[in-house]
This record gives sequence, C-alpha cells and structure tokens, in this order.
Amino acid sequence: MAETGQVVEAGQFTRRAVEEVSERHNEPKWVRDARLRAFETFERLPWPTTRDEKWRRTDLSGLKVDELKPFVEAPPGPLPAGLRMTVDALGARGGLLVQRNSVAVHVDLDTQIHQQGVLLADMHRALLEQPDLVRQHFIGSVQPEQTKFSALHAAFWTGGTFLYVPPRVEVALPLLSYTWIDSEGAGIFPHTVIVAGEGSKVTVIDGFGSITGEYQAFADPIVELVLHEGAQVRYVTMQDWGRNVWEVGIIRSSLARDATLNSLFVGLGGNVVKADVESVLRGPGASSEMLGLVFGDGRQHYDIQTMQEHAAPHTTSDLLYKNAVKDRATSVFIGMIRVHPGAQKTNAFQSNRNLILSDGAKAISDPKLEIMANDLRCTHGSATSQLNEEHLFYLMSRGLTRAQAVHMVVEGFFAELFDRVPLERVGAQLHAAVAAKMKD
Repeated sequence: MAETGQVVEAGQFTRRAVEEVSERHNEPKWVRDARLRAFETFERLPWPTTRDEKWRRTDLSGLKVDELKPFVEAPPGPLPAGLRMTVDALGARGGLLVQRNSVAVHVDLDTQIHQQGVLLADMHRALLEQPDLVRQHFIGSVQPEQTKFSALHAAFWTGGTFLYVPPRVEVALPLLSYTWIDSEGAGIFPHTVIVAGEGSKVTVIDGFGSITGEYQAFADPIVELVLHEGAQVRYVTMQDWGRNVWEVGIIRSSLARDATLNSLFVGLGGNVVKADVESVLRGPGASSEMLGLVFGDGRQHYDIQTMQEHAAPHTTSDLLYKNAVKDRATSVFIGMIRVHPGAQKTNAFQSNRNLILSDGAKAISDPKLEIMANDLRCTHGSATSQLNEEHLFYLMSRGLTRAQAVHMVVEGFFAELFDRVPLERVGAQLHAAVAAKMKD
C-alpha cells in the first residue's frame, strides 16, 4: 500500500513519450535535450509525501498518475459554449490565445498592438518565430530540480503562452490567455512566459477552466513573469477547474529596478490545488502587490504557498490573501517574507484573512519571516474567524433571509480585494463567482 501522500508511479510518462512530444513539434535539438535532462531529473527525484515539510498538509495519494496521458489532442469542432461564454464575459481585449487540452487552437492579436512589436503566441510557435528570444527566457527561474512536478513539467510541457512586450510599449487593452480541459485522463503542462521590456506596460488575464467529468484530469502549469527595468505589469490568474481536476502549479515573477507588478490569484475550482506564488524583487525600487482570493466548498483542498523575496535594497511588497471555506473544504496558506543580506530599506507587508462558513470546513494559516538585513520594515499576520451570529441576526432583523445575510457578509469579506483590482469585468466575474459558490 502506498505511503500517505505517495503518488502512483507514472505509467505513460516515459522517455519515449518525451521524444514523441518533441518530435511532434519538430523542436530544435536544445529543446529536446533540455526535455530529456528534465526527464532524468524526474526519474531521480522522489514523489513528495506528507512527510515532506512543504507537502505535509496536502495528500496526493488520490492522484492517479498512471492513468493520465502526457499529451491530449483538442477535440474537433468549435470552442465549447462554456469556454466562449467565459472568454466573452471578460470584455474587450487586445489579444486572445486559447489552449484546449495540450494544443493551442486559437490566437489573435489586435493589428495595432502587433505593429508595436508585441508577440503573442503559443510556446511552440514562438520557438519558430523568435528562437533566440524564447531561449533567453524559457525555464529561466523555475528549474526542473526544484520538485518532482517541476521536472515532470519541464520534460512534458506543451502549449502555454509566450508574450513579449518591447521596451516603452504600452498595451492599453488586456491580453487574455485561456486553458481548457475537456478530454478524459488529460495531463496538461502549459508553460507561460511573459516578458515586459524596459518601461513597458501591459495587463494579462490568464484563465483556467474545464468541464467536470467522472474521470480524473491533471494540470501542472508554470508561469514565469520577467519584468525589466521600469516595466509595469498587471497579471490576473483566474482558475475555475471542474471538480475532477488536480493541479500543482508555480507562478514566479522576477522584477528588475523600479519594476511594478500587481498580481491577483483567484482559486475557485478543482479537487486538490497546490500553487506556489512567488515574487523576487531583484532591483532597487521594485514593487510587488500580491492579492489572492480563494473560495472552497464541498471537499475542495487548496494549498497556497507564497514568497516575497527581497534581493535588493529599497524594495516593497504588499500581500493580501483572503480565503473563505464552507462545507468540508480546506484552505492552507503558508506565506514567507525573505529579506536577503544587504536588502536594506525593505518594506514588506503580509496579511492572510480566513472566513470559515461551516463547522466541517478548515483554514490553516502560517505566515513566516526570514530576515537577514537590519534596516527595514516587515509586518505579517493572519486572522481566522467564523460567521458572527450577532451580525447575521442584525441583517436578518432588517428583512434579509439567513442566506442573503451570509452572502452579504461574504461579499463584505472580499470587498477589499474587489476594490484593489481596477478591472471592471474581472470584478464582475468575481462577484458572480462568489454568488454561485453561495448557492451551492
């Protein structure tokens, strides 16, 4: 019997499968060689278990890796209605890339934006059109040796998005990337690289969704954000997988001097979701705002681990993650502020707030500091609370039903996040998602 947290060995994830993925896309030798080196790392590293500190609150024993497929084609026919509705609800956009299972099936970019030198393509096409640019940034910050799953990703990545914004180019409309799963046993490994040139400005919305089937599906996405000097990027990731999807993902950003990143992580769907969201401030004057919204119900399990890494002096980070859980759902938040030696005048703030809506739900919070400088300001804290019956009684005395009163409390709990995201259509989507969760 498998040890608690042990994943079944990967039946279809073989060296030959790596070669087939590479051959399918006619990749250059350096890409194929990198895949094979990553596969060797994958074979060497053990599967994480609940005995490992980083994984001790997330049991992966239910993930049936031996039944997953490393590459799944897109079904023939038009885009599913649910996917089209989700994309259209996000409103006007400057470009769109859609990945269905392991394959990019649609890409468009506004002509004026394209004429400014912006490149929006799936990773395979970007390799053909701009091989030197892709090679410079691809898998630059998330190494295969980091975990068993990052090695698996580096060996089998398919699709994903490559976005390059040239220096001093400002993209007025958001660019949208959306990944969709609708095939049995799909294992998908989208790799996204967003490169913002010096003094550029762009907003990217990265969506993930699927139908809910009786089968199991798995997502192992990695996102790398590279902000050059003075770049301004707003990055939103909105995940609403079906309840049959397991996810282990990484979002890592690297900020140069005076760069500004405003990020929002939204977790709504999936069965078990484990995500690392990390911001590395490498240049003086860099600033990172990290916002997060998680709402779990049923038996959903979310394990979100964040990193605010200050590697240069005069940098600022501000993190606010809010989690709500109901039924028998679980949320885990582990946040680290790390300040390197010499990173003086750091300002770092970290706040995690949790709202428990049912007796069977659970929220775990563990904020941390690792300080190696002495002239700085760092604050961190967390709070977990249940519904206040007195507050509910007050609202009900004004004519609301209990369900309406609870909904109002939850909306109020998330209101601070809504107010800090100046994207009207994204805000509307979040309000609708919260309302849908309350009805379940």
